[in-house]
Amino acid sequence: MNTNFKRYIVSGIDTGAGKTVVSAVLCEALQANYWKPVQAGDLDASDSITVRNLISEELICFPEAQQLQFPMSPNLSAEKEGFVIDPSTWEVPESDRPLIIEGAGGLLVPLNDEVLLIDVFKQFQAPVILVSKNYLGSINHTLLSVQAIRKAGLELAGIIFNGEAQEAIERSILQHAKTPFLGRVEVLEEVNKSAIKSAGKNLSATLALSL
Repeated sequence: MNTNFKRYIVSGIDTGAGKTVVSAVLCEALQANYWKPVQAGDLDASDSITVRNLISEELICFPEAQQLQFPMSPNLSAEKEGFVIDPSTWEVPESDRPLIIEGAGGLLVPLNDEVLLIDVFKQFQAPVILVSKNYLGSINHTLLSVQAIRKAGLELAGIIFNGEAQEAIERSILQHAKTPFLGRVEVLEEVNKSAIKSAGKNLSATLALSL
């Protein structure tokens, strides 16, 4: 396995935190390739397809290790399809650049009756970038996610805030989480290649200080 290039796991505090757009921005900021291990539902408009359409042509989107038909928790989708997911068979792709690994939903997503997504993250040997987005309850969800990452023994690289700035809320999160602020992805008027490239350029300066 090629470990010459850095890997980062991107996880969100909930399913709507915007980790796919942030992952695309990170690919541009770090000139990184992309991999999402598991996709549940929307196979014709998957997160991998979305990212592929947003990032530079020279960057690679690796195929998912597991594709599931139904847009629900992976364990339940697999159950409806008549099988049990075996994440021990998943292998991180060989990458000649840094690699962004996007999770599915949040950290505690079940893959089968015994294994959560955060358990599989341990085998990827990569720090976690946590995506937080402001909504009522986001402080609690962010801090719970931080706690789960650390309890699992994973390295937390820091937090990226997605969306309009909420200084008081973000200050409270960072103070209690005691983790680096990695930057912000502003609300994009249009989500397209140009906007992603520009956001990546803006984020790269902040990342350079922390990653």
